[in-house]
Amino acid sequence: MDAAAAAPHVMVLPFPAQGHATPLMELSHRLVDRGFRVTFVNTEPIHALVLAALRPSAAGGGSGLPDGIRLVSVPDGLADGDDRRDLCRFVDALSRCIPGYVERLLRETKVKWLVGDVNMGMCFEAARKLGVRVAAVFPASAACLATLFKVPQLIEGGFFDDKDRMTQAFRSGTVRSSSPRGCRRSSRRRCRGASTAPSKDRKFGYQLVSRNTKAARRHAEVVVCNSFRDAEAAAFELFPGILPVGPLFADAELRRPVGQLLPEDTGCLRWLNAQPDGSAVYVAFGSFTIFDPRQFMELAEGLELTDRPFL
Repeated sequence: MDAAAAAPHVMVLPFPAQGHATPLMELSHRLVDRGFRVTFVNTEPIHALVLAALRPSAAGGGSGLPDGIRLVSVPDGLADGDDRRDLCRFVDALSRCIPGYVERLLRETKVKWLVGDVNMGMCFEAARKLGVRVAAVFPASAACLATLFKVPQLIEGGFFDDKDRMTQAFRSGTVRSSSPRGCRRSSRRRCRGASTAPSKDRKFGYQLVSRNTKAARRHAEVVVCNSFRDAEAAAFELFPGILPVGPLFADAELRRPVGQLLPEDTGCLRWLNAQPDGSAVYVAFGSFTIFDPRQFMELAEGLELTDRPFL
């Protein structure tokens, strides 16, 4: 039997954005290292960007990816001219369109596992219905994922309602949250950013998080995140069911291609190298973020008050 055909076959499904596709591609390289075949599924617009990014990396004109990774694409439910930075509209279209295409691909490829981004939880039920096992991957920290998992308890405790609005109980004082290191107090002032988004967006964001985390907990046999135990000992102690598989990062030494969707701006490196070790604050907001002027000024002033160099 062909060795490639005998290798266990998994499907990897990232949320269609830079900070999701890249770490799941890095995870795919590691799966191939351990003898797996990977079918990597992007939406059509992201697939085109990944192919364009990979093209220069291959001297022979191929993708530069190992033989064990196959790239395929599915529609995202939007037309060519639609604004994919409108997160509400984008995810609504994605939720309606992509589960059916993923289910069809799962049938065709006959994979044993779906390694899916937590943010693609809308596809997990279809996988389980076909007998495909699910591993949910969160491309960021354990603490962030643990907080999302706790949203129902925050509602039950009266700090938010089911539309993600702060309740009077939250506004009137401080939140006490237990941790392995004792009881921490969190002032409502520190959480004021939660109320800056428009009401429609907050409600949608709550519903999205709630659906996806519920799908991960219901359908995934394993939940992993892009972190490591020494970085977040308290979070992993509180949530032993979340397993670390990180840090996942582009391998500079082996030059493994990950399909960087946007050109990298390396102009900051000279400035960054001139700063003392461990002094610079790095702030990243993601490719969907749009600030209004007031939010932008609040963030700028907050960074300035740290009295540290920031990027």
